[in-house]
Amino acid sequence: MANYEDMLNEAYGKVKQIDTSSKRFEIPKVEGHFEGRKTILTNFFQIATHIRRTPEHFQKFMLKELAASGQREGDRLVLNIKVPSTKINQKIEQYAKEFVLCKECQKPDTELIKEGRLSFIHCLACGAKHSVRSKI
Repeated sequence: MANYEDMLNEAYGKVKQIDTSSKRFEIPKVEGHFEGRKTILTNFFQIATHIRRTPEHFQKFMLKELAASGQREGDRLVLNIKVPSTKINQKIEQYAKEFVLCKECQKPDTELIKEGRLSFIHCLACGAKHSVRSKI
């Protein structure tokens, strides 16, 4: 039988690490350009990585909220309409508020969990669990 210290170290190894620094959560501003009637977001994948969400989920939200069709091409997102960057940045902030930041402690150390047909946001910092809309 393993001693208490060994079991404790093993448990700490399995726990997800969170960033305990007090610096503010900053989402990078969108970078992109227009090509004809299309808007190309060049740093789409970097933003999705920064907020720690899957690019597929983030893309689905952005396309629905902007009422646009589009597709990913590598690390870029191509929207089939012209959209000003201010509107895109507003939608990214809305996504972060709804799907990234904890409703209790306002920290971004969260993960999306799907249980059956429901989706929850689970905070790794304070342990809170809140439901979020599962249909995007």
